[in-house]
Amino acid sequence: MTEQSPKPYKGLEYLKVSQVKHWTDKTFSFTCARPQSFRFRSGEFAMIGLPNGDKALLRAYSIASPNWADELEFYSIKVADGPLTSRLQHLKVGDEILIRPKPVGTLVHDALVPGKRLLMFSTGTGIAPFASVMRDPETYDKFDEVILTQTCREVKELDYGKSLMAEIESDELLQEVVGDKLRLICTTTREQSPEMGRMTDWLADGRFEAATGAALNPDTDRVMICGSMEMLAEHKEICQAAGLVEGSNSEPGQFVIEKAFVD
Repeated sequence: MTEQSPKPYKGLEYLKVSQVKHWTDKTFSFTCARPQSFRFRSGEFAMIGLPNGDKALLRAYSIASPNWADELEFYSIKVADGPLTSRLQHLKVGDEILIRPKPVGTLVHDALVPGKRLLMFSTGTGIAPFASVMRDPETYDKFDEVILTQTCREVKELDYGKSLMAEIESDELLQEVVGDKLRLICTTTREQSPEMGRMTDWLADGRFEAATGAALNPDTDRVMICGSMEMLAEHKEICQAAGLVEGSNSEPGQFVIEKAFVD
């Protein structure tokens, strides 16, 4: 489906798609062969896309695979009229995508000061960078407890995160590293499920504290947040109200947010 450009785009590399999985009618994931020279920190994103005439069509996508993996995995929404996702969702094994081999991002350990509990709040495909972080052994070297939350409208949209937990539980090497440190909390906002509601509401009304054993604490907690602009703003406000200071790669703090989005 992707036409090969007669002249390689400057600064970009072609990656061949090795696997595609459609999780719902709104989400899909795909993996590509990873160039030997491509290095990234778990939680970073890269600019990926497709040929589009003289200029490639690129968008920021979090790398869902951990930094030790041989392949690069991406998890995406499907947008019918999205300039890029309207085409990406039709990828097939053997197709090629483009990538700018300079990953960046703030959802990385380097942007956080040391702590005891890592909280990763996500909505929808915002779970993608945490799919990387949760499978990185460094995460469990740095933290005694790791809690990942994902909130979606419908139950089926939670399958990707649940599959990651199942992968860790079935992988002897990962399980040896992770042990009992990792927990996934899934909630829905539209379809009925065992756990309902937005995580911002959980944080506000005490459900988060009840479920995890402790409210947000700047002395022990480090937070990563990825989702919609509205979700980011609300979580940021909650973190600041709890006394947490926002961090960055140049000045590590107690919580970080990601501001790069797909179309």
